[in-house]
Amino acid sequence: MKHWLRQPVTETQISRGGRLWLYVIAALVMIFLVMPTLLVIPMSFSASQYLEFPPRQWSLRWYESYFSSAAWMQATATSLKAGVLTALVATPLGTMAAYGLLVSRIRHSGLLTMLLLTPIVVPVILIGIGVFYVYVKLQLVNTLTGLVLAHSMLAIPVVMMVVSSALKTFDLNQEMVARSLGASRFEAFRMVTFPQIRFSIFTGAVLAFLTSFDEIIVSLFVSGGDNSTLTRNMFNALRDQVDPTIAAISTLIVASTSLMLAVTQFIGKPGPTERKP
Repeated sequence: MKHWLRQPVTETQISRGGRLWLYVIAALVMIFLVMPTLLVIPMSFSASQYLEFPPRQWSLRWYESYFSSAAWMQATATSLKAGVLTALVATPLGTMAAYGLLVSRIRHSGLLTMLLLTPIVVPVILIGIGVFYVYVKLQLVNTLTGLVLAHSMLAIPVVMMVVSSALKTFDLNQEMVARSLGASRFEAFRMVTFPQIRFSIFTGAVLAFLTSFDEIIVSLFVSGGDNSTLTRNMFNALRDQVDPTIAAISTLIVASTSLMLAVTQFIGKPGPTERKP
């Protein structure tokens, strides 16, 4: 243990022991952020009619209640469909935006980047209100199409930031060589650029899906009826009554989200430009 603490961690020869205080602070911050989420997990296995921690009796009744409810299953199906469609819409658009801003020689490209990132800067409540009034005129309220378009607006900046970070380490000369040999810009991107940033694109697609699946504010304005999302139903259930079924759903969402993020790390194979030297 003493030998491990004395090992240098940087070129400045700072030992692990010298950074021990930083590790402690990082651990405390992680506990502070994760603990509320972890508390929900045992609460979901409670046999009580109400949320309680720690559970006095253990049961799977609330998981059974979730899977046997037609309303919850329909809301889950809507969220899954919206998430997949949002990923299919936002991923290519976000990738094209990141690539276009990199290779274009447009003046004030920084201003364009700021405009594209506006949906994640402006408070979501304002976006929800604005989208609602537009959808009322277009008759897109409570439709899956409207839900996907609204969620895509929030997911495109996320994809754009992830792909942009990969493109910044990419050598455009490789693409120019392919074009000098007769390849079109699209062919050069498909054969040269895409294989090297595919891991970032895949990660962006996963984040776009999660952005849609976890989103609630905009969904409160534009979804409803047969196209009500899972998070919207959870919010309404919390408002009307504290149903422990929500704890079971939250546990499943946390588990599935964590699994998806883990899969992106283990099955993704970053290209040469995405690897650290």
